[in-house]
Amino acid sequence: MATEVSSNAHGGPAPAPVSPPAVSPPVKMSRESVTIIVTLLVATFVVILNETIMNVALQRLMVDLRIDAPTVQWLSTGFMLTMAVVIPTTGFILQRLSTRAVFMLAMGLFSGGTLLAAVAPGFEVLLLARIVQAGGTAIMLPLLMTTILTLVPVERRGAVMGNVSIAISVAPAMGPTVSGLILEHFSWRFMFVFVLPIALAAFALGAKYLVNIGETEKTRLDALSVVLTVPAFGGLVYGLSQIGGGQGGPGGPSAPAVVALAVGVVALLTFVLRQLKLQKSDAPLLDLRAFNFRMFTVSVLLLVVAMIALFGAVILLPLYLQQIRGLKSLETGLALLPGGLAMGLLGPFIGRVFDKVGPLPLTVTGSAMMVVSLWQFSMLDADTPVAWIVALHVALSLGLALLFTPAFTTGLNPLPPHLYSHGSATMSTLQQVAGAAGTALLVSIYAAVSAGTGIVAGMHAAFLTAAVIALAAVVLSAMMRKTAGAAPGH
Repeated sequence: MATEVSSNAHGGPAPAPVSPPAVSPPVKMSRESVTIIVTLLVATFVVILNETIMNVALQRLMVDLRIDAPTVQWLSTGFMLTMAVVIPTTGFILQRLSTRAVFMLAMGLFSGGTLLAAVAPGFEVLLLARIVQAGGTAIMLPLLMTTILTLVPVERRGAVMGNVSIAISVAPAMGPTVSGLILEHFSWRFMFVFVLPIALAAFALGAKYLVNIGETEKTRLDALSVVLTVPAFGGLVYGLSQIGGGQGGPGGPSAPAVVALAVGVVALLTFVLRQLKLQKSDAPLLDLRAFNFRMFTVSVLLLVVAMIALFGAVILLPLYLQQIRGLKSLETGLALLPGGLAMGLLGPFIGRVFDKVGPLPLTVTGSAMMVVSLWQFSMLDADTPVAWIVALHVALSLGLALLFTPAFTTGLNPLPPHLYSHGSATMSTLQQVAGAAGTALLVSIYAAVSAGTGIVAGMHAAFLTAAVIALAAVVLSAMMRKTAGAAPGH
């Protein structure tokens, strides 16, 4: 019931009571609202597919562009850095610009970057193209989330957020498979040639059908906050990605990685203090008052733990399948595809169940499946049947699906409209940092143990660490409670 306001939204302004007649009519969404959300979903699917499509291609690019491994890694690191710096500014962007303008900016940047990548004559231009792409990608997910919160009635948000999981789960799962197929028959440029028509079609669809929703605000941009995002989020993600990429070698983390992490932590503390100070004048770049709502805080922590586990599995499983089992890139992509498809395609069903039963049964089940799957992964050896690995990956993916939709919806539901964009941006930013942290931690453990006792032992240690971290998700899941918020505006 939308009229039952959760007592867990501590510290936030209580939504005004809503009479049943005012709540009932919006349950059926208008055709215009559905068109807007579908357009944004298609665009989000394309930009997230592009994010993972490069992972399998790095080896080919090293040969074709005559560059070494640390250099080619910048195509991924540069993308992550740009995302980490741009996402915190999206709260301001979404308040200042109209929906249509933000969409055109995001897809314009993404399409332009994709075209530039397809015709790039060398590594430098390709890196620039990836940075431009990342600028557009960073804006899309917060735009989608904010639009859903604005247009979708509270009673149906679970079902619609379940559809979002198709974009954020199936797209990354398809990336390695699609790029594997393309690289087997064509040049690496065709990865971008493949994505470009879909991006342009989404751009044209938005240009034709998107209308502006909500009201823009003449908020002031705090230049110091923008400057601080670069060392704060950029430093953290860069430092973590360098450690995770094994750049330190057997002697431990490299000096630049440690310095970047230290600078990142100091800059992040300064950024947070700056935002808290600016809240008094209602002009923070990233409004942290969303954390006054208890369920938002619990949900964000749950997503952070889940992302650490997810990114660890995404990085470690291909390493296991290729280095220990000898699978090729395409075979690896195909082995991981069923899990990604299961996770995304079950999203809408999980969303509908969430609308009926709330988050608790789903998140407790999902976190338990995640722990058991990761524990089983820690017992893999050189003779484990590939079919069992695929089954475990499907189980892990289902567990994560049971966590993501309830966590997104429960966390964002109680926020008042003026915090929609900031709540979405905060969630996306912390997911990005958590993904980098998960990759860094687990790959570092894998590399350190492998150097001493072998690859299989390294894999065991890394997955066991992920399983122990995932235990925190079980505790957080048990704290989840159903939330409701004010009826969204139109």
